[in-house]
Amino acid sequence: MSGPLLLSRHAECLVWLARYMERIENLARILDVTDTFVRHGADQSGWEAVVWINSDDEPFFRKHDAATAETVLDFYLLDRENPNSILSAMLAARENARTLRPLISTEMWTQMNVFSNRVRALKRADAAPSRVSGLCAFLKEACQAHAGITDGTFYRDQGWAFYCIGRYLERADQTSRLVDIKYNTLLPKPGDVGGPLDVSQWHALLRAASGYHAFRRLYPSEMTPALVAGFLLMNHAFPRSVVLCVKQLEIYLSQLGSGYTLRGTYPALERLEELRAALLDQPIEAVLERGLHEFLDWVQMQLRGVHDAVAQAFWAEA
Repeated sequence: MSGPLLLSRHAECLVWLARYMERIENLARILDVTDTFVRHGADQSGWEAVVWINSDDEPFFRKHDAATAETVLDFYLLDRENPNSILSAMLAARENARTLRPLISTEMWTQMNVFSNRVRALKRADAAPSRVSGLCAFLKEACQAHAGITDGTFYRDQGWAFYCIGRYLERADQTSRLVDIKYNTLLPKPGDVGGPLDVSQWHALLRAASGYHAFRRLYPSEMTPALVAGFLLMNHAFPRSVVLCVKQLEIYLSQLGSGYTLRGTYPALERLEELRAALLDQPIEAVLERGLHEFLDWVQMQLRGVHDAVAQAFWAEA
């Protein structure tokens, strides 16, 4: 499996290209599910939840007095000054792809340019609450097209391992944030638990993660908070579950060490082992009892630590 070593800047760009494309898709999912929650009866605090879950409260409230559908959608879809907006992520993804032009296929580059141009051409009217569902569908489909083209054309060498590391880091992080929104900011009143509103919101959450039909294969007639959270965090077969992403990260990091004799993977693998153990060595009920929000905060810190360890090993001095 040995071959020419990858340039450090290419390794970094591959991780970030994958992260930005996953981020666009998952942020579109979060905006879509929040819109669904609010339209189906949740109060407007659902929009503020998006800001808090993304840790953007300071820059957001510096620009806006309140978190409404209009202000949050503008901030996360079109705001060039917000580094976490879909527009900013798209521009950054395209710039990373430009650096990677010698490594990526013509099909990848063409689709990236078409997608980037469409996003750059979006107007404020396109991000209106009445149109957000269609816009999010377009964003998700374009990201899925990128993923399919990349999977079908990218050469399986060290670069592929770095791309997949970025993909699964971002996917695990964003799945945890999606669960956090429902659990900690949109929980209904005690009397509403299990009612039509509560059930419809869990349906929407699973659909936002593209997990509804997979969940129903396991649980044809049940839908409880514990089952949904356990499925999204701890299921071994669902592609967006946190534990599956952690396992994929372990595979690709180990491949860099054993297949390409690249040093420096141990600190990241050590963090992943700790994270996997925390996900698998306790039932979801124990996590809920001790506090899901605190657990998900810790998961996100571990994932940031994995990214930092990879960066330190492979491109800190690039």
